[in-house]
Amino acid sequence: MVPCSMCPSIPALLPPTLAEPGSPPKGPAGCTSLDLPFVLVLGQGLGMPHLGVPRAQHGEMAVSITKWVDKWTPSPIPALARARPEVLTCTSWGAPIIWDGTFDPDVAQQEAIQQNLTIGLTVFAVGRYLEKYLARFLETAEQYFMVGQRVVYYVFTERPAAVPRLPLGPGRQLRVERVLRERRWQDVSMERMGTLHAALGGRLGREAHFVFCLDVDQYFSGAFGPETLADSVAQLHAWHYHWPRRLLPYESDPRSAAALAPGEGDFYYHAALFGGSVAALRRLTAHCMRGQRQDRALGLEARWHDESHLNKFFWLHKPAKVLSPEFCWCPELGQRAEIRRPRLLWAPKEYTLVRD
Repeated sequence: MVPCSMCPSIPALLPPTLAEPGSPPKGPAGCTSLDLPFVLVLGQGLGMPHLGVPRAQHGEMAVSITKWVDKWTPSPIPALARARPEVLTCTSWGAPIIWDGTFDPDVAQQEAIQQNLTIGLTVFAVGRYLEKYLARFLETAEQYFMVGQRVVYYVFTERPAAVPRLPLGPGRQLRVERVLRERRWQDVSMERMGTLHAALGGRLGREAHFVFCLDVDQYFSGAFGPETLADSVAQLHAWHYHWPRRLLPYESDPRSAAALAPGEGDFYYHAALFGGSVAALRRLTAHCMRGQRQDRALGLEARWHDESHLNKFFWLHKPAKVLSPEFCWCPELGQRAEIRRPRLLWAPKEYTLVRD
């Protein structure tokens, strides 16, 4: 086993994959560089290290660690460096990308129970979104979201009396918070950052250790457990995770606080699902709220509203964990080899019905 000298708190790394003659060396599993198509990582968070089951699709593998860190050094052990020059060690650490088969759900579950965690789940159900989507969202959350853990649901709506009162499992609570009905659906989307920021500074922040913020027009279809928890969690957008960076729909107007310049950006993240610790989410929501106010003062509105500002935040402050598209999948995209077990599915987007 080859230890990683720069990561003393992390167990010994798996042995490196030897390079084919004439090809560039491949680093030890657990680090990432050199355009490797698939690497395993002893990662952050519950249920780690990754089990690391690669999935091939048209000769490509599903990447299981972010590649925004590309620093390698030869082994610091002189004898090993001479005998095995292909052995490299990482000088920094990326974030795991969570796919089915790259974690142990039983280990994650037990670790969360031992830590006595409470997990918050926030959702906005305003206007016709309440009648159309909320009941199914909550019903499937009870079936699949953090089963066996303490959970507090926070439903934000302008009509608290209309929220369905579903039977909840042990240790699970539902809280309803009143919000104002905005004139435009875009404003509902953008104003939620300020609402979440206030809630995280209040009762929600006192009750929960980790919080996920989800859109209501989707539903759970598979186990969504504590393997997803980390200080900050971003979701790869199902429509864009295969796209080259130059085509990703970042905000391009340089006057906007959400703007990313050409060459900036790692992935395109979906604002329908993000999460993390209370402190980390307070920073994220404050950033987005501040950027939206700056844009509004200039008469601007980012291309994809709060999602544009969220992508700017995660470019500046890298997430600790990234969820693969399996965790928020769009059925319209059909079947793909790397999408084994979707955990959350987009509901049909009946915009003409719910946005008028």
